[in-house]
Amino acid sequence: MIGFTSSGSFDRTLKFLTAMSNLDISGVLHAAGQQGAAALASATPAETGLAAASWDYEVSGGKGGATITWTNTDVENGFPVAIMLQYGYGTGTGGYVAGRDYINPAMRPIFDQIAEKVWRVVTSA
Repeated sequence: MIGFTSSGSFDRTLKFLTAMSNLDISGVLHAAGQQGAAALASATPAETGLAAASWDYEVSGGKGGATITWTNTDVENGFPVAIMLQYGYGTGTGGYVAGRDYINPAMRPIFDQIAEKVWRVVTSA
């Protein structure tokens, strides 16, 4: 059998939980979205100007959860150019062009900033 006793008030706990249920981090995510799109644009290989200029972001959700998605609208022959550059692709003559990891290094600092800023918002509530 497990039991516990408590004395005092749960006012601070209830205040914190109420603040968390009303938490809005959309401002943090929109700022990070812009920074991420800029970081991806500058990291995209220079010979692909259209792919670099095609980065954008979307923030969806709201209270209870939010998602940020970075998008790239440059598509050739039905295949996203950003994915071809990242992972590589086969050529029409049987060859292969190796990919280059440019997305992860560009986004790592953005992800760290998001975590830090959201943590500040949560702990200051």
